[in-house]
Amino acid sequence: MLNRKTVMIVSIMTLLLSSGGSALAADKTSKYRVYQDNHILLETSDYKSAENYAKQFASSHVEEIATRKWLWNNYPRYKVYQNGYSSSAWEFATLDQAIREASRWGHASIRDLQSDGWVWDNYPNYRVYQGDATLPSWDFATLNEAKAEAAKWGNAHIIDLNTHQWVWDNIPAGTKAELRASGNNTYQVYQGTFTSDSWSFAYLEDAVNESLKWGNSTVKSTEKSNEVVFSNVKSYRVYQYNKPLDSFLHVDEAIAYAKQFDHTAIYNESPNGGKSLSLWTNYPYYQVYQNDSWISDFSTIPNALNYAMGYSNASIRPLGGNSILWDNFSKLQFWGWNGSSSNDTIRSQVNNTAGLDVVSPTYFTLADASGALTDTSNKDTVAWLKQQGYSVQPLVNNQFDAALTSAFLSNAEAQTKFIEALVAKGAALGVDGLNMDFESLAGKDRAAYTAFITNLTKAAHDKGLLISIDLPRGSVKWNAQTAYDHEKLGNIVDYIITMTYDQHWKGSTEAGSVAGLQWVEEGVKEFLSYGISRDKLIIGIPFYVREWQIDGSGNLVSNRALLMKDLPALIASKNATKTWDANFNQYRVEYSQDGYNYIFWLEDESTVKARLDIAKKYNLAGVAAWRLGYDSADLWKMMIQEK
Repeated sequence: MLNRKTVMIVSIMTLLLSSGGSALAADKTSKYRVYQDNHILLETSDYKSAENYAKQFASSHVEEIATRKWLWNNYPRYKVYQNGYSSSAWEFATLDQAIREASRWGHASIRDLQSDGWVWDNYPNYRVYQGDATLPSWDFATLNEAKAEAAKWGNAHIIDLNTHQWVWDNIPAGTKAELRASGNNTYQVYQGTFTSDSWSFAYLEDAVNESLKWGNSTVKSTEKSNEVVFSNVKSYRVYQYNKPLDSFLHVDEAIAYAKQFDHTAIYNESPNGGKSLSLWTNYPYYQVYQNDSWISDFSTIPNALNYAMGYSNASIRPLGGNSILWDNFSKLQFWGWNGSSSNDTIRSQVNNTAGLDVVSPTYFTLADASGALTDTSNKDTVAWLKQQGYSVQPLVNNQFDAALTSAFLSNAEAQTKFIEALVAKGAALGVDGLNMDFESLAGKDRAAYTAFITNLTKAAHDKGLLISIDLPRGSVKWNAQTAYDHEKLGNIVDYIITMTYDQHWKGSTEAGSVAGLQWVEEGVKEFLSYGISRDKLIIGIPFYVREWQIDGSGNLVSNRALLMKDLPALIASKNATKTWDANFNQYRVEYSQDGYNYIFWLEDESTVKARLDIAKKYNLAGVAAWRLGYDSADLWKMMIQEK
């Protein structure tokens, strides 16, 4: 028999199950990213969907976000070359596929990208001539194949390309005797530029046999303007790290020699000198760079990844290619404020994002002038966020109370108390940093606030914590009169977030955009003009608009904030009109209701992308969104592709 407590628990669980309650909701945290080379295509919580999506693209892989470990990839194993040339269309998963393609071409080879050199080739061993002429199609792997072709033609002969010896012909003995007796010596043997009267011949075979007595010699035809008709030059030269080692008559000899050394390559050089085609190499295919400097190479992607992850600004590139397969270059950081300390709210918000790097829950508040700390943090939430690969940097505020903050900043003991408690709590939670959002400060507190941030930053750094600081957009015309000494603060903290929104705010006396794009860009340039490093500067992005109510006389009646994710439905329901406003580089949206006009300036994917473009244009550290929860999942699909 069930007691009352058990019945109550069963009833609650039944209700949660039937209503889709959060207690049993599926974890939608993004854990996997799909890349094509180093370009992000998708972020998802489900591995199978990531793999299925990746399979639609060539040169793609699935990566675990938290570790950056590759879980799946479709990079080719085999690559076909013809005379050293290849293309992306000649890359294959299996050797059989590669051989089928390579067999269509002469002078082709196949490289196993996870081993040294070739695993298959059809470079010829015999060449057919008619007289002193030949054709590209007259190269053969076996002597019997060469004989079968040569037999179709009169005055034909075959050269063994391994030794360069004349090994067969169908020229009658009488014809040979007549040529030798004619005295028409049209073939001249050269060694380099040197020749001799005794090296003139009327019959080509005699010239070839003489040429074979001398290394790196050629036979030229005087009837063809001294064109080279036979070469005994060792044209296959082996290099190690671009230093020449030795030369060979045939590519197989060169390969056998080159395999004795690492980082060698074989080039086919013309008789007149000069490096030409790279035919073979045992350089590992996956090259690791730091910035643009080569630092190592590996035969497998996992080994290259393990090594590259030990360096900043590293990348993995294919041998001889311009593409990048993987990198950890500094990209735009995406920060997001939660505006909440609730565990459920924070998890829900981050599960809606893609590409988010830094999460900032509202955890800490200056409680009073004595330096007391209000703490609403949740260690379990922090641990969960860290497990998903996010950096956690909680927001710390001053209640936006100027009088309270002035009294606090005038009390050294209060500051010490606050700093010690805040830093100790941050370290205990395991967060990565603290985001200082002290607003509405009095201008007279400029020096005191800078000193406070200096002391806080030192204490935080001693515990391995970063400090970021939120500053209003302001203006160079009057920022010197405010509590924020941008130049000094920029040299103290790790990041400065310029709150490039509220150009027009709740207390404004005229309608306007929350953050006109020109105004935002001007603000970026102004902050840079303070001497703030680009890699420290982050620009704020509004995920909201302000709607203005205007009466029939054109007077401003009231305003309210609207969430970006709600705007499409509002526009549709009100049959609103959109007109381009060049003053803000945004659409002005208007509708009428109950005798009033309502106006707001649209925020959507295009305006967010424009703000990302500004951050990239000025090579800034990233962007910060106020705030998570105001956004749609589709917005982040666009954002992640713009990182």
